[in-house]
Amino acid sequence: MPLSGIRVVDLTRILAGPYATMILGDLGADVVKIENPDGGDDSRGWGPPWVLQAGGASAYFAAVNRNKRSVALDLKTEAGREIVWRLIERSDVVVSNFRPGVIERLGFSWEAVQSRAPRVVYAIVNGYGATGPGAEKPSFDVIVQGESGVMDVTGWPDGPPTRVGISLGDETAGLLVVQGILAALFARERTGRGQRVEVALHDGLLSLLTYHAQNWWSGGPAPTRLGNAHPSIVPYQTFQAADAWINVGVGNERQWRALCAVMGRPEWVDDPRFETNAGRVQNREALVPFLKELFAARPASEWLAALAAAGIPSGRIRRVPEALEAPETRHREMVVEVGADGADPLRLLGIPVKLSATPGKIRRRPPALGEHTAEVLSEIGYDSRTIDTLRDRGAI
Repeated sequence: MPLSGIRVVDLTRILAGPYATMILGDLGADVVKIENPDGGDDSRGWGPPWVLQAGGASAYFAAVNRNKRSVALDLKTEAGREIVWRLIERSDVVVSNFRPGVIERLGFSWEAVQSRAPRVVYAIVNGYGATGPGAEKPSFDVIVQGESGVMDVTGWPDGPPTRVGISLGDETAGLLVVQGILAALFARERTGRGQRVEVALHDGLLSLLTYHAQNWWSGGPAPTRLGNAHPSIVPYQTFQAADAWINVGVGNERQWRALCAVMGRPEWVDDPRFETNAGRVQNREALVPFLKELFAARPASEWLAALAAAGIPSGRIRRVPEALEAPETRHREMVVEVGADGADPLRLLGIPVKLSATPGKIRRRPPALGEHTAEVLSEIGYDSRTIDTLRDRGAI
């Protein structure tokens, strides 16, 4: 596997950090998840529903903590911190998503880690950066979605700003910190030294504004909510057919001419209001009502068949259960089942990055709290008597 031999000390919890370390684990890294013995990762309790195969943890926790070993340590004890240091000195990557200042107070600052383990890549995920005006602000995904401008362009023009239905800020930050870690590991091959990688949720969502920001800087109107429509392409939105909702996206003039034929309106091709995308954007209020009326007259299956035959991107709006059972989902192995020590198999989302020679693999179900404490400690030099003593003292 591409990251076989890489060990990750995972000091993360909830979503952004665990999503990142899960991806590293999917690619073969040995991810050692450090959890507080008193309850562990906060998200273990974010249920119901609960997952027996993950030690009775919440489904939320199970979703992003496969391919990890759980070690339960009390980092407020000197013995617990010494275990983390032993792990760091034998590892390649440290990842944390504590609020700025917390990891430093525990003694694991970038400077301290760099001094004791100079080859280690030190990655942190936070809300607004470790320094600056937002450094001390507590951050959840919904807060950052609002402050980054994402909610300003999500929802209907006459409705309130709306949160994206997935945890976009957390998961974007997770993807970006994996990108940074892999780049830092690659750089280490040349320099022999690790480096600090930082990703802020606010930065990550700002980076996704792309054309919204550029349109504003280029003299366009301030971005605003358009429902399911697009500010720069028309038609590119959701329409209600006679029996279901569908999406239609017309990305070039060939597709527009094909749509005119499918809709039975060949005269639109030569209509000066609609013959170019720029014209259609300027005249969206004239065109879209026509399209809505036409789409509402026939069933979705008829429209989708006709649109597909014409080479026009389109698709049905699926409910989440339908999306998870779709033929594309199954064919791409995006739903997998993992065995669980005699229990029923645990169904998980698959790995989206497909490598031809060194593919990723789901090797471990999400761990029970502290499931691998003794195993990991024995690997870094603790004998069974010492492990029992640490447990008696409450350090593990």
